[in-house]
Amino acid sequence: MQTTTLVTREEYFDLLAKSDVKLEYHSGEIIAMAGAQPAHNRICITLARALENCLESGSCMILNSDQLIKIEECQKYSFPDLVIVCKKPIYEKSPQGIDALENPEIIIEVLSDSTESYDRLEKFDCYKTIPSFREYVLVSSKKKKVEVIKKLSDAEWLSHTYTEKDEKILINECYILLADIYNKVELPGQEIIPAS
Repeated sequence: MQTTTLVTREEYFDLLAKSDVKLEYHSGEIIAMAGAQPAHNRICITLARALENCLESGSCMILNSDQLIKIEECQKYSFPDLVIVCKKPIYEKSPQGIDALENPEIIIEVLSDSTESYDRLEKFDCYKTIPSFREYVLVSSKKKKVEVIKKLSDAEWLSHTYTEKDEKILINECYILLADIYNKVELPGQEIIPAS
């Protein structure tokens, strides 16, 4: 990730509107997001499909990694891997026509070596400042492991880790087969095995 000199939010949106890559805004710094590995990309697709199948008839909707979200208290704009919103979406509209979601409820990040520490610590601390945010899902791209962290109160979050021993995971009200998430995903030291 590369940073530049400090810029205003207005300058950020000007740059973002012209950029060929995703740019995040962190308190005046612009961070260019690197392209993801095949396992990461595949997990995003399989998980989005499974969640869409579960959520399609209710009020919740899933948005992919092109959806910018606003984190007011941290002065950040971020592109999570997947976002779920169940109430009416609220957007901050920029003059450049880029809408930043202000009320994400569930945020999903697929972990990579370069982002895992940031996703677990600094990013999670910022996400916690969003009043609507109530569930954080961290998905490993190295092994079959999914952590679902649910908000109990402003000060308390409950974490549940699912591994190969678990057949299903629970995100929101959706039970999803672990095998479906990792279908055709090449994990280190394992062959790609399509789900039967």
